[in-house]
Amino acid sequence: MTQYETVSTDAGDARVAWYEVPGGTKPWAVLALGHGAGGGIEARDLQALAAALPARGVAVALVEQPWRVAGKKVAPAPKTLDTGWRGLWPALARPGLPVIAGGRSAGARVACRTGRELGALAVLALSFPLHPPGRPEKSRADELLGSGLPTLVVQGGNDPFGRPAEFPEGPYRLVGIPDGDHGFALPKRAPLGPDEAMALLVDGVAEWILSLR
Repeated sequence: MTQYETVSTDAGDARVAWYEVPGGTKPWAVLALGHGAGGGIEARDLQALAAALPARGVAVALVEQPWRVAGKKVAPAPKTLDTGWRGLWPALARPGLPVIAGGRSAGARVACRTGRELGALAVLALSFPLHPPGRPEKSRADELLGSGLPTLVVQGGNDPFGRPAEFPEGPYRLVGIPDGDHGFALPKRAPLGPDEAMALLVDGVAEWILSLR
């Protein structure tokens, strides 16, 4: 069952789609996921996790940043994204459960930058944009390496924002999705199909989350 909640923040009204644990299962954590700068919570990876994890005892909160709720086409500066996320945090923590901060692309950067200060249990970075396409010298590795929390990166093998082999060594785990692009879409020649790729992603995330208990 999905419930929607509007939350007022200093960056404007945000919206949370709550995917609750089914009756009879006691939740033990909340996974809060923000979207990227080029799309919303309809992203395939966010939807796959929201569909699968509640049955495993993890409530999922898909967060729409204020700029998306307001209908704007372009994401604001990172500082404004962080402001919106901080303003949402009390609602995410309200169930009284450990909160895993996460997101895809720009949302992953927000989680890395703010997770420790907000008291997150860990950080999940989906399609972390290690650098702009074609600009490896503009590395954002410091954001990832500086999270200070247990961190999982899930990265497409053909992501122009950073392929798995480009990531520096550090205190995090990385799950690669072979041939996946920044949105985990696959070329027709790929040996994995879309459903198999999402199953690989979900299983990798679920295994990591279980290790946090």
